[in-house]
Amino acid sequence: MTLDPQAKFILEQMEAEEAPLLHTLTPEEARESIDMGPLAGEPEEVGKVENRTIPGPAGDIPVRIYTPQGQGPFPALVYYHGGGWVIGDLDGVEVPCRLLTNRANCVVVSVDYRLAPEHKFPAAADDAFAAAKWVVGNASTIQVDAERVAVGGDSAGGNLAAVVAQMARDKGGPSICFQMLVYPVTNHSYETDSYHENADGYFLTKDSMVWFWNHYLRDETDGKNLYVSPLLAENLSGLPPALVLTAEYDPLRDEGEAYAERLKNAGVPVEVTRYSGMIHGFFWMPGVLQQGKQAIEQSANALIKVFSR
Repeated sequence: MTLDPQAKFILEQMEAEEAPLLHTLTPEEARESIDMGPLAGEPEEVGKVENRTIPGPAGDIPVRIYTPQGQGPFPALVYYHGGGWVIGDLDGVEVPCRLLTNRANCVVVSVDYRLAPEHKFPAAADDAFAAAKWVVGNASTIQVDAERVAVGGDSAGGNLAAVVAQMARDKGGPSICFQMLVYPVTNHSYETDSYHENADGYFLTKDSMVWFWNHYLRDETDGKNLYVSPLLAENLSGLPPALVLTAEYDPLRDEGEAYAERLKNAGVPVEVTRYSGMIHGFFWMPGVLQQGKQAIEQSANALIKVFSR
């Protein structure tokens, strides 16, 4: 397959800007330099948006709660943004979260977990798990049906969603009904074919991933932790059904698909789709990428299906 023409145009525009490479920046510089807003498109109206904080393991966690129009209780999606555990915030996923709220007719709770390197592993994973527990435990106060709570996220957020699903199983709750994994990070390794094929030139690079991992992990042994690399878990049975989306021109493609295969082999219902010609980050770009819109529609349809059971 060849690169999608819309994705090719975006990459050419980025190259023309001659911005410094991510892995040459400090975390603070990287956070200031990346703005996906223009690629996301106009945010849709939803019934209600509320910014609040919820209790976490090391202090309050900011969340943004999107509620659809109408009367609840609604099903819910706890959403974790991408950004390599180092960058990214609630604003960066504003458009996708609003689209999912409207398309799936569910409450979306977007979680502003602690970022590295100020807060290394397990901070992000602990916050992500605490947020899922809070949503289930406080469902009635936010018009949510506690029996229909899903987790989801993109990239590092997809990693956190997969990790939270494993944590919930291992710790005996909360009850998670679905995991929506968008080009997730599943293994601390750079040895896949997709890492070799897509190391440079397709938005997310191998050098960037090395930079992200080095900021997130306390040391190399953390990379073997199952709540860092969920692909390494020996037993994936008993996990909630999953949707796994990958992009053809993405270093993370193969580890996402390997995780989907492992889930299937463990008897977990899985829908997996590789978006041909696509680059990492396309889920954040529905304003300029048709396949970004399609991925959000597919995710919403998968949520509708599981929420209606």
